[in-house]
Amino acid sequence: MDIRTVRQRSELLPRREPYFRALGKGQHLGFRRTEDGGFWIARAYDGGTRQRVYHALGDFSHVTPGDSFDAASAAARAWFDHIGRGGNAEIISVREACARYVTHLRRKKNDAASNDALRRFERHVYDDPIASILLPKLQPRHVEDWRRRLEDKPAGMPKRGANCRTKTPQESRARSRSAINRDMVSLRAALNLALRDGDAPTDRAWKEKLAPFEDVGNRRDLYLDREQRRALVAALPDDLAAFVRGLCVLPFRPGALAALRVEHFDSRNGTLRIETDKAGADRVVLLPAATTQLFRKLVKGKPSTAPIFARSNGEAWNKDAWKKPIASAVEIAGLPSGTTAYTCRHSVIMDLVTPSSEVAGLDLFTVAVLAGTSVAIIEKFYGHLQQKVAQAALARLEL
Repeated sequence: MDIRTVRQRSELLPRREPYFRALGKGQHLGFRRTEDGGFWIARAYDGGTRQRVYHALGDFSHVTPGDSFDAASAAARAWFDHIGRGGNAEIISVREACARYVTHLRRKKNDAASNDALRRFERHVYDDPIASILLPKLQPRHVEDWRRRLEDKPAGMPKRGANCRTKTPQESRARSRSAINRDMVSLRAALNLALRDGDAPTDRAWKEKLAPFEDVGNRRDLYLDREQRRALVAALPDDLAAFVRGLCVLPFRPGALAALRVEHFDSRNGTLRIETDKAGADRVVLLPAATTQLFRKLVKGKPSTAPIFARSNGEAWNKDAWKKPIASAVEIAGLPSGTTAYTCRHSVIMDLVTPSSEVAGLDLFTVAVLAGTSVAIIEKFYGHLQQKVAQAALARLEL
């Protein structure tokens, strides 16, 4: 019996075993007839294992019955090509690709990176229709629809399972492009890993659709001078004031500073080991005398596993805990709207890069090492600030 035409398929007897038609050597397309219709399946011979492998293609109800054979044949050939290039015969979904990426980060980088990716997937992928789509069936339109839903979400969406009150329309605001970029990069990285591992046949579905917005950097628009930073610290509760003071004297990410434990500080040598950070690898920073004294006061009498910057209840600071108090202090101190904990990091980096009467301006490589980021990022956002350094160096060459 043949399966190419609607009439031929309608004459088939319903049975569990599909009716197969050869598409190539060791490659077959099958149609499983059911009482209410049927669906398509691909079968290939694996020369390495000497076994047959199968892949369910679906019922192709989105095309006309007369076109379903051609559509199923194209899908089967795409799968044959995929496994022929060494791709995995096992088919996984977008959700499974994300879960494997989280495991990859936990094994290759650190818990902070994997937990960050997991939270983003829980917010924006796992409960979304895209999660159940199998990778060989993922189309550009699926990814485009997901991105549109992501962009339409208001800022400050509560985390899944969080006991948060619903925001009023007046409180809701559009998400920034930089925030959207950060959420997209996790999904893009998960799909790229699936491609490298042979779980996806091509990156055609997401290569263009998940391209980031260009020229976004909202966090670097605000700068606080030293007087403004002192005003911010003065307006905060004592426990949070210590944490923000640390942000004002060190170019660290807020999350990296909050993750520091007593064991990370070498009081004798005045060094600080940054273990948990977006940058991944450990780095050791030699602290100046005044900052060393600050850290000695903060760790005094604490066990080695205690957080250096602790809240009044003894727990480490986190974004949810510091966000509202800092926003209140910004208003009290009369600082620019939009000032956040990250503004302190940006301001410190600005001071390190920009030459002044006190500091000549550090080279970008040293700043990148201190800040735990790449030289490329420092050059992109802060490189123009060293023009005066270059000008002074050129002036010394005059004859």
